[in-house]
Amino acid sequence: MADVVRKADYFSMQIADKPGEGADYLKALKEAGVNLLGFTGFPSGRRAQIDFIPEDTAKLRAAARKLKWKLGTKKTVFLVQGEDRVGAIYDLIGKLAEAGVNITALDAVSAGEGRYGAMFWVKPKDVAKAAKILGVK
Repeated sequence: MADVVRKADYFSMQIADKPGEGADYLKALKEAGVNLLGFTGFPSGRRAQIDFIPEDTAKLRAAARKLKWKLGTKKTVFLVQGEDRVGAIYDLIGKLAEAGVNITALDAVSAGEGRYGAMFWVKPKDVAKAAKILGVK
């Protein structure tokens, strides 16, 4: 099975860097019925940054308005699903490297049962080029 790569919207927020804070945000989205394709969080100075990758952008925005959250601007992330194999990530990013596209960040994980998933970011100016290289519409 070939890897499936797609573009998705994501939104960042700065939150307090304390135990349970991220869980509170995820609970609120669960209660609002917002399904996430991905989520990531990491320290950012004295705070933390969380990124939401929603299945439905409009539903996330509506929930955020209701919850009075200040989502960052809409940006693009690439999501990957595929058959786990030696060099799977290289097969993907090697194409971008050869074309001179720099990856800002990348997270990948084995999903079990011979599958893997990844998400990666490129600078906004490189989104269209990366999409073309990887055959993403």
